[in-house]
Amino acid sequence: MSENYDLAVIGSGPGGYVCAIRAAQLGLNVVCIDKRGAHGGTCLNVGCIPSKALLHASEVYNETKTSSSMGINVDNVTINLQEMMNYKEEGINGNVKGIDFLFKKNKVASFYGTAKILSSNEINIKLNDGTEKLIEAKNIVIATGSESASLNGIEIDEEKIVSSTGALSLEKIPEHLTIIGGGYIGLELGSVWSRLGSRVTVVEYLDRIAPGLDGELSTEFQKILKRQGLDFITGAKVTGVEKNSNGLSVNIEDVSSGEISSLESSIVLVSTGRVPNTSGLFDDDLGIQLNDKGFIKTDKNYRTDIEGIWAIGDVIEGPMLAHKAEEEGVAVAELIKGKPGHVNYNIIPSVVYTNPEVASVGLTEEELTQKGTNYKVGKFPFLANGRAKVNKATDGFVKILSSEETDQILGVHIIGSQAGTMIAEVAVAMEFEATAEDLAHICHAHPTLSEAIKEAALASDNRALHM
Repeated sequence: MSENYDLAVIGSGPGGYVCAIRAAQLGLNVVCIDKRGAHGGTCLNVGCIPSKALLHASEVYNETKTSSSMGINVDNVTINLQEMMNYKEEGINGNVKGIDFLFKKNKVASFYGTAKILSSNEINIKLNDGTEKLIEAKNIVIATGSESASLNGIEIDEEKIVSSTGALSLEKIPEHLTIIGGGYIGLELGSVWSRLGSRVTVVEYLDRIAPGLDGELSTEFQKILKRQGLDFITGAKVTGVEKNSNGLSVNIEDVSSGEISSLESSIVLVSTGRVPNTSGLFDDDLGIQLNDKGFIKTDKNYRTDIEGIWAIGDVIEGPMLAHKAEEEGVAVAELIKGKPGHVNYNIIPSVVYTNPEVASVGLTEEELTQKGTNYKVGKFPFLANGRAKVNKATDGFVKILSSEETDQILGVHIIGSQAGTMIAEVAVAMEFEATAEDLAHICHAHPTLSEAIKEAALASDNRALHM
């Protein structure tokens, strides 16, 4: 006999578990199904959380080595990689247990197993203990996330040729790490292993790294990372990776000239993006519609073309960001309950957690130019910020783009220490349709890095005080 629920959520990543909790808060009888055997999805288990743990640990190591200019002298600073990995695992386990607690608190049932949707209200679960279970639900939310994309002819073995998952658990520091793809994930992991002692080379198909960023930000970002020791080969594609007695040989073709070259590497990280995770999820006769990129088609309210089945997060179009999935999880739970659910896609911040961090919200200069929007630029460098100077964190700047006609803030781009935290201030301002003048009028505590935001807003009207 099947069990009955108001809502079944497939996937317990940031979108899925938040959706399940919010639905339970609204009084629905909820079950969440996840095949991993631990809640939290990619983000908590092999993505956001473990990568931030290693980023933090490697930053502490680097700061300890280079702190003599502040009067802190530490001799023979060494790395115990296994202990660093243990620290990472502690962070993962703590966060996963947090979700377990929240499910228990909100009376969300859960199963570990592989789900297959049979109809608009039936799911078969192959439980991880080898048994099977059939459940029924009035509504089904698909929140199965995404997985690392692969490249034709390059087989990921998670030992020598790794995805981001393998790059988070290397058993030793590679002598030379080659990263295929200059996006956020590869750059974060590259900066980790570079700080720990690896030579790192990034191969990017386009002519600049992090191509989704504002162009000026991307250029400055690459300069900073290059000063930190990362090497870049842009406008090039990897045509193959061959194993040999010395490790790996990476074959590279220049996109413009067609010139072929190769480089020797210890480890290759394939970081060419992510693809929606829907394999084996649907019964053959179900008829869920996918677009040409494999994303599940939904309407503006996350409904698929089958009544009662919804989809959120990385399996639908839009930025593949944990916080975007969370917002969609809340919205769809409220819609299912008959309440208004809404996500403002114009104001979803993105952050690259390197050091310095890179954070953006809203439109880039390139997007504004393409739209034919008249805009003005207010910019302020951290080199002129008092707190940044004493912190020895003067790399980067704040850039505010606002309407030439109305002064409304259209986009903000920050490269600098704590950029990921500071971007929240301007996201709030943009949500309330603030102008650069509004931001300039806000009193910012001194001395803080966030004063650079106020100064950039002042600079929109050529009134910056400290530059």
